[in-house]
Amino acid sequence: QVQLLESGGDFVQAGGSLRLSCAVSGIGSQFTIDRLGWYHQVPGKRRESVAAIISGERSIYADSVKGRFTISRNSAENTLYLQMNNLKPEDTGVYFCNVDLSSPDDGVRDYWGSGTLVTVSS
Repeated sequence: QVQLLESGGDFVQAGGSLRLSCAVSGIGSQFTIDRLGWYHQVPGKRRESVAAIISGERSIYADSVKGRFTISRNSAENTLYLQMNNLKPEDTGVYFCNVDLSSPDDGVRDYWGSGTLVTVSS
């Protein structure tokens, strides 16, 4: 059973920093990790990609967070991180961890964490 567990969300003032963590477990050795990412969602709006690591080759970021957020991973510990600096009120929302997997026999699979709440005050 693949599980993703986010942590690190908190209440901070604008200009502050947070580091979100996503502990990943249960990925079988037959799977390849195609994408690791963080998504942001506020009530009434669609979930949007904030940052991702694609096939371990490159990192991508939404325009709104470029220069402020950094995605990284510790493969040995199976943990994904999102360093969030110079936070703005519009960064407020729930952040979800996501992993896309694939294997020749099992095809493509997608998993999500339950989210961690970030609140940035003005």
